[in-house]
Amino acid sequence: MLTAEHSFFVWNFVNELSQRSIKERGVFLAAFDMPPYTKGAGKELGLHSQTLQCIAGEYVTRRKQFKKVRLNWRKSGGVCRSLGWIPVNTGAAQWKNGQVYHNGHYFKVWDSYGLSQYKLRSASFNEDARGRWCFNVVVDVQTEIPAGQDRIGIDLGLTDIATCSDGTKLEAGRFYRGLEEKLAIAQRARNKTQVKTIHAKIANRRKDALHKFSRTLVNYCGEIYVGNVSSLKLVKTTMAKSVLDAGWGQLKTMLDYKCAHAGIVFK
Repeated sequence: MLTAEHSFFVWNFVNELSQRSIKERGVFLAAFDMPPYTKGAGKELGLHSQTLQCIAGEYVTRRKQFKKVRLNWRKSGGVCRSLGWIPVNTGAAQWKNGQVYHNGHYFKVWDSYGLSQYKLRSASFNEDARGRWCFNVVVDVQTEIPAGQDRIGIDLGLTDIATCSDGTKLEAGRFYRGLEEKLAIAQRARNKTQVKTIHAKIANRRKDALHKFSRTLVNYCGEIYVGNVSSLKLVKTTMAKSVLDAGWGQLKTMLDYKCAHAGIVFK
């Protein structure tokens, strides 16, 4: 079973190390300055040596991004606990005997993509809000980018999250309609754990639907245009919950990423 406490320990250690270096010497430690301070700790913590380097590198990247002397501490318990994250460098994880082999341990995964056919590159073990662990990995794959020719416009809404110019629609209620009754019962019973679990299921359904919808558009369109609606501004108004439930920002992010990867115009 994966545990995140040791990776949290490394993160908090480099966090304190970086803060002290800046405060006492005025030196901002770079990613390559961290490994000498964590050398040999991997064996004691049960982590791969490259994992320690990945954590240090990620810490330096986020410190520069947020322009802070010290980042938030990682917590393994409490209401504001941090979700588990164990990075894996290229070549540190392999596919053996139908399982993921990493750092001397085998991990069972639901292999829905046929990982034995690909070479595993950088990856990570990630924990979600319900305590479930997922294995995310980058693989080398040869794909044929579809040469879409159609142009399509998308109008964002609340009843229908997205209405395309060709009549295709993505309904909003499909995310929670099947769980609406269970959510109401859990809320009336004030069962916070059950409410949290149901909300996580709704979020997963929303993400899956938006992913499939955006992928379908990218596969046959050469140009995609989205209505001029700023979800970031509307979130600050009384429409915040409706906008977040609709997932406009998530849809735009998915379309932007997939269009950039496929060489499609997105505006």
